[in-house]
Amino acid sequence: MEFTEVVSRFDPVMGMEVHVELHTNTKMFCGCPTAFGAEPNTQVCPVCIGLPGALPVANRQAVEWAIKIGLALNCSIAPYSRFARKNYFYPDQPKNYQISQYDEPIAHDGYLDVQLEDGSTWRVDIERAHMEEDTGKSTHVGSATGRIHGATHSLLDFNRAGVPLIEIVSKPIVGAGERAPEIARAYVSALRDLLKSLDVSDVRMDQGSMRCDANVSLMPKGATEFGTRTETKNVNSLRSVEIAVRHEMCRQADVLESGGEVVLETRHFHESDGTTTAGRPKESAEDYRYFPEPDLAPVEPTEELIESIRATLPELPWVRRARVQADWGVSDEEMRDLVNAGALDLILATVDAGAPPAEARSWWVSYLTQQANKRGVELDALAITPAQLARVIELVAEGKLTNKLGRQVVDAVLDGEGEPDQIVADKGLEVVRDDSALQKAVDDALAAQPDIADKIRSGKVQAAGAIVGAVMKATRGQADPARVKELVIAACS
Repeated sequence: MEFTEVVSRFDPVMGMEVHVELHTNTKMFCGCPTAFGAEPNTQVCPVCIGLPGALPVANRQAVEWAIKIGLALNCSIAPYSRFARKNYFYPDQPKNYQISQYDEPIAHDGYLDVQLEDGSTWRVDIERAHMEEDTGKSTHVGSATGRIHGATHSLLDFNRAGVPLIEIVSKPIVGAGERAPEIARAYVSALRDLLKSLDVSDVRMDQGSMRCDANVSLMPKGATEFGTRTETKNVNSLRSVEIAVRHEMCRQADVLESGGEVVLETRHFHESDGTTTAGRPKESAEDYRYFPEPDLAPVEPTEELIESIRATLPELPWVRRARVQADWGVSDEEMRDLVNAGALDLILATVDAGAPPAEARSWWVSYLTQQANKRGVELDALAITPAQLARVIELVAEGKLTNKLGRQVVDAVLDGEGEPDQIVADKGLEVVRDDSALQKAVDDALAAQPDIADKIRSGKVQAAGAIVGAVMKATRGQADPARVKELVIAACS
C-alpha cells in the first residue's frame, strides 16, 4: 500500500528502544577491557563468560554514566534500584541469562525534545533508561544473508559479552501520522548527539555501539486500542531507522487490509532493499522469568552524588547549535543542513583544534563529504580526526601546502598512511619556495610556449595563467601559484 494511503487509513504508534554501549575502560561486572576490534575471545574472564563460582562487581563509572544519561534525558533518578536476571538461552549469552534491570531501573519518566527538519519540535517521552550488559557476537558462516538460516556453522566471540549497556526505552509515540518515520530518525539522531556530547559512548552505529529496535503498530482511524506491534531489531543507521519504520507501516497496512493479523514478533531489517523479514515470536516479560540478581547489591546513589553528576552536564547540543548559529551568522536552513549531514560536531571539534570556522566548514561539507560518499560511509566514520584536519588547514594557512596538496595529504590520512606532517615529509609534498628552482620551471614553461610569452609581454597579463598552470604541473602542484605568477610577470617585463 502506498504510504499516503496508509496514513489516511491508519494511525501509527511507535516505541523506540535504543541500546548504547558505554566506552568505559572495563566491562560492566568484571575487569576485562572493552576495546573494539580485538582478536576474538581475548578479552574474556570467568565472570563475563559465566563460569561457575565467578562473582560480578558493578562498574562504578558505568553506574555514574547511567545517572548522567538519565539526568540529560530529564529523568527522575531512583534512590534505590537493583539488578535482575533476564533468563533466556542464546549461544552468544554465555550465562544463559543477562544481568539487566527490570521493575526498578536507575532512571525513569523523562523526555527528549526533538527538532524536525522544518524547525518544529516533537517531545518524545522516555519510559526508562536502565543498565545491563551486552551479549557476545555470533558470526554465521555459509549463509547468503549472514543470518543463522542456511548457515553451515556459527562462530562465537565473547569479547563484547559484559560490555556496559544502557537501554533507553521511549513511551508510545502517538499522533505522529505521516511524520512517524521522520520523527523516529530525528529522535535517534538527537539521542546520538546528546550521548556524544556527554562523552559516555562513541555511538558508532556502524560498529554496533548504538543500536535501535523500532516497535511499530497501526490503529485504524478512530480506534483507541493499540494494534499488534512488531519489533525491528538492531537497525544500525539513522537513514535505516526512517526506512524501517516506513516499510513496517506499509507492510502492516497490507496485512490488515487483506484481512490478516499482524504477528507479535521480532523482524530483521535488510539494508540492501529496505525491507524487513520475520525473526522470532516476541517474548513477554513473563517469558524471561525476571528475578532479583542475588550476587549484586542494590544501587543507592546519594542526592549529593546525583547533584555532583548533574553539575558535570555539558552544554546540550541544541543549545550549542543556537549559540553557534548566532556566532556564525548562518540561516536555519544552513544549520539544519550541517546537522543532517552529521558535520556540525566535526566542524566544531576542528575549530576547537585550532582551525578557523570558515575553513573547517568548507573542508567538511565539501571535500570530506564527497570522500564519505565515495567510500560509502557516514561522515563521522571517515578515518580522519578533527585534529588531523586542523593540522592540514594550518599547513595550508602557513603556505607549506596548497589546497590541492592539502587534499592529497587528507587522502593519505584517510588511507591510513599516517599523520599529516609525516605524510608531507615522506611524500615530499611541501610547497617549493626556492626561487631558483621556480625560476627554472618558469623559464622552461615560457620557452615551451613562446606565443603565450609574447602575449604577456604585450600586456595581456591574464595569459600568465597558462604558464602558471604549466609550472604547477611540472612541480607536481608543489609551487606557490601566487609566487609563480610574480616570477612569470617579472620574466616577461
